[in-house]
Amino acid sequence: MSTFRVLYTTIEGNTESFVKKLQAIAMFSDDDIDFKEIGEETDYENETKPFVALVPTYLTGGTGTGPEVIEEFTTPLGEYIDYGNNARKLRGMIGSGNRNFNDQYILTAKRYAKKYNVPVIADYELRGTSREAEKIFDIIKETLGDD
Repeated sequence: MSTFRVLYTTIEGNTESFVKKLQAIAMFSDDDIDFKEIGEETDYENETKPFVALVPTYLTGGTGTGPEVIEEFTTPLGEYIDYGNNARKLRGMIGSGNRNFNDQYILTAKRYAKKYNVPVIADYELRGTSREAEKIFDIIKETLGDD
């Protein structure tokens, strides 16, 4: 049995719904995901194990992809990753969003990936499906391995 660390932030419940799907799949496979929800009230702590982060896309400003675009609501996650040596433990980003927004789809995950020099390892739309959760759980296991 392995335990995999995943940090996430949720705004309207879509991410929380997907987290529950991932949790069910992990339990079915005799593994565990140690989830930590990051929000405004989260106390910073030093991560001790490698982790991946799951982030929704909420943007405002400009055309959607230029430098004037501001990520909304995900700032606490970025600040948590910036804390101490946490960024060194980050192994990849998982993005969610709405494909109707074209170039903005998973833009927040792409920006975090670039900032922290890690790959976007997976993506899903809105609440995601159980099938996507199965695939993404396999990607999480592959990315985090036995670190």
